[in-house]
Amino acid sequence: MTHEQTSPADGTAHRWSRVLLKVSGEVLMGKREYGHDPETVEQVTADIEAVVRTGVQVGLVVGGGNIFRGLSGAASGLDRVTADNMGMLATVINALALQGALERRGVVTRVQSAIPMTTVCEPFIRRRAVRHMEKGRVVIFAGGTGNPFFTTDTAAALRASELGCDVLLKGTKVDGVYDADPARVAGARRYDRLTFQDVLVRNLQVMDASAVAVARDNGIPIVVFSIRKPGGFLEVVEGRGTFTIVTAGG
Repeated sequence: MTHEQTSPADGTAHRWSRVLLKVSGEVLMGKREYGHDPETVEQVTADIEAVVRTGVQVGLVVGGGNIFRGLSGAASGLDRVTADNMGMLATVINALALQGALERRGVVTRVQSAIPMTTVCEPFIRRRAVRHMEKGRVVIFAGGTGNPFFTTDTAAALRASELGCDVLLKGTKVDGVYDADPARVAGARRYDRLTFQDVLVRNLQVMDASAVAVARDNGIPIVVFSIRKPGGFLEVVEGRGTFTIVTAGG
């Protein structure tokens, strides 16, 4: 699936022409403890705009951990299904916030939710989503998979597979996958390249095992990079910058 596309604007060769970006809700908090940090939201959407302007098709899955986490809710006494449903609704709030920020920049955006709520966004319809992306619109996929017990990481892998994306890009707080938490362990080593089997056997915290398995089974590489670095998204799409890529190997 992977191939190069040349931007009509500047002739730059891109590694992929259709990408799925996964951004956690925690990233949108910035330095806050809850909700959205306006500066961080603006930086993330500026990076998305830069990629869209090159002609690369962009889909986006956003988490909801900055508002509500299903597992935390279940741990505090809520029924797990109810807690996960609340978490999925939180992703819709984040999707609408990103849509507003992108459209202020002139980027045409659609929000599609796996949980139907037609008064605020479209339902997820695969063919419609593909058509939006072909027209250069950013499609933000909210509501997770629409089912409890599955994370937004798994939703990202699922959407990337359904939409025929060339790659699943996970924007995180750090610039790749490490053998230990670099914020806590001095000298933690970053991996440049891993296989899906490496991630699963070593239990590396790239994405949850279900997401990794979906990406592996559908031949979609996972790239982990820092979304907090201004311009980092474009760098990765152009094959530059610092990141970890997870593939089948061989």
